[in-house]
Amino acid sequence: MPQRPPADIAITEALVRSLLAAHARSGVRALAERSIVRAASGWDCEMWRIGDDLCARLPRRASAAALIGHEQSALPAIRARIAPTGIRVPAPVAAGGPTAAFPWPWSVVPWVPGTTGLASDRSARTPWAAQLAAVLSALHVVADDPWPANPYRGVPLAQRGDVTRARIRGLQDRGLLSPGDASRLVTVWSRGVDAPPWTLRPVWIHGDLHPGNLIVRDERLRAVIDFGDVTAGDPAYDLAAAWVVFDARGRAAFMDAYRADGATWTRAKGWAAAVGALLLEHGDGDAAHANLGREIVAEVGAYDETPV
Repeated sequence: MPQRPPADIAITEALVRSLLAAHARSGVRALAERSIVRAASGWDCEMWRIGDDLCARLPRRASAAALIGHEQSALPAIRARIAPTGIRVPAPVAAGGPTAAFPWPWSVVPWVPGTTGLASDRSARTPWAAQLAAVLSALHVVADDPWPANPYRGVPLAQRGDVTRARIRGLQDRGLLSPGDASRLVTVWSRGVDAPPWTLRPVWIHGDLHPGNLIVRDERLRAVIDFGDVTAGDPAYDLAAAWVVFDARGRAAFMDAYRADGATWTRAKGWAAAVGALLLEHGDGDAAHANLGREIVAEVGAYDETPV
């Protein structure tokens, strides 16, 4: 599997502290006196805890800088829509701009205690399936405001047909998918492509909804994080979570609570097949994400679950 891309800039405690200290708002400058510890580092961004209740979110690569800008522009309104559900989103409490030491936007966001959904088995996620459905029902409203363009998320499935089928073939050739699993993925994807498309106005979508971006504590969903791929389009992209996140029991609870039509669920299952293949191909050398890809492949193999 490809390894995580190297950082374009090495982010250190000293750099984070200097960015906070140089910020124009006095309240943000004061944060530079708190403890600052790296919490996580992904493909695109790093998270640095600032005391107990905040963290800095910084792009580690030039190609990811726009993702922080997307969150800074879109999340305040999204937070207001999702707030009645009781689930938090990391809308910035401070939006930092480029400096001589760091040429990209960065944010200070709330820190939500808990663990990601990846830390729990699928069978343990059913208790919060309806909560996630409520979050998406609140999020998936018509996007009247300008939204960040994204050529990969929320678009018609046919636009990603060639690359998805090629990815599945490549995984089979490399021995990462059995011929049977590859055939099932192609069938599920093809059904999604052939389903009636989304013809209504674009709605806001998260764009990267997997267990690693869901914060859970005490068997309850507490936050949905990482909105860097936020955009607008077909809600089926987010609804792939039915297979990406849950087992059959959780999926039934999620689908019952969201109440989409059959064509939307068919497209969603197609997107889930594509996400499973993507995670297998680009697992970042991370066993948890590679295992998630294998789980998704197994989940989408049940043809008879999807409404027609």
